[in-house]
Amino acid sequence: MKNVTGVMVYYYFVCKRKLWYFKNDVNMEHNSQLVGMGKLIDENSYSREKKNILIDETINVDFLKDWKIIHEVKKSRKLDEAAKWQLKYYIWVLRNKGIEIEKGILDYPLLRKREEIFLTTSDEEELMKVLEQIQYIINMDLPPVVTNKSFCKKCSYYELCYI
Repeated sequence: MKNVTGVMVYYYFVCKRKLWYFKNDVNMEHNSQLVGMGKLIDENSYSREKKNILIDETINVDFLKDWKIIHEVKKSRKLDEAAKWQLKYYIWVLRNKGIEIEKGILDYPLLRKREEIFLTTSDEEELMKVLEQIQYIINMDLPPVVTNKSFCKKCSYYELCYI
């Protein structure tokens, strides 16, 4: 899907309202300490790697190993499902460009853990549905309704949604 970014796929699994705000240029994350911490971790981890590879102004891969393994760096596992799908999307995009990506790795440097992620045929089918839903959400006239999740209070959009 053209113009769907990795961040949009991530936000789809985190909060559809956040996805809508993001795509409609309502950006609150520049004030977020948590986002700042994540950027700091990204900048200071894996310093020997060529990082933040922007592809087609659409996906920003944290780093690649031998053009076969994509790495995505996260600070915690709290939004693990969203991170997995973001990484699967990156694999799918690069494979569709003819790059034979074997797998992805979610890196959690603060936890000193990593997790291998593979893209299966059923994942690809699910991803097509997700991309259709993303298109639907970003084209809505108004944001989706607020969903009260446990992590909402730490979200940079909290005041916009609840106050």
